[in-house]
Amino acid sequence: MTLPEIVNREEWRAARIELLEEEKAMTRARDVLSTKRRMMPMVRVEKHYTFDGPDGPASLHDIFEGRRQLIVQHFMFDPSWEDGCASCTGASDELSEGLIRHLHVRDTSFAMVSRAPLETLEKYKAKRGWTFPWYSSYGSDFNYDFHVSLDTSVAPVEFNFRGPDELQDHGLGWTLEGPTEQPGYSTFIEVDGEVFHTNSVYARGTEWLGGSYAFLDLTVLGRQEDWEEPKGRSDNTRGAVPDFSS
Repeated sequence: MTLPEIVNREEWRAARIELLEEEKAMTRARDVLSTKRRMMPMVRVEKHYTFDGPDGPASLHDIFEGRRQLIVQHFMFDPSWEDGCASCTGASDELSEGLIRHLHVRDTSFAMVSRAPLETLEKYKAKRGWTFPWYSSYGSDFNYDFHVSLDTSVAPVEFNFRGPDELQDHGLGWTLEGPTEQPGYSTFIEVDGEVFHTNSVYARGTEWLGGSYAFLDLTVLGRQEDWEEPKGRSDNTRGAVPDFSS
């Protein structure tokens, strides 16, 4: 196991101040990026989707629950599975009632959507002790239209805004080889009774929407995953799989 160099307090403080300048630059850059994200155009959702929810059939409008905005977590759950995706489960374990309540205060609803039947989702939800709303998109085009269920026999494959050729070029050809579920988040806004799609994020774009990675990135051991530098920092290095199961 390798650890940082041991120095005196003054040397540590000087190094920390030097790093602080880079952190401030990244914060300012993130603010600029967030502004650009908010200035993105939006797309009217013209297709009617029907979901199965705890209170019966629901439209996308219904999932807003009367609030202006909606955040949907695309939770990976194939209809043939008994348990949900381990990584999505890890992210969902970090969702607190307080976080959901804070979103509601800002006129924003949050819901999970998966392709598995509602009965399967409800069973897994009870097993995990979760309380957030979870809807089944089973039988609808929703997951395919938002590119989190990938199946060339159903719809042209696109993932993280890359088509088949780009996916091949970036080493993601496996997404074209058969049916697969992928994670993501999509955001929507309702204006005068109409629903608009404003954003979607996939792949590593999703990791800042959980809590643990943001905290671990502040620490000397980091995420303790095998891709990080410097090597040898942790005695228990894991792969880049955010399931937090052990």
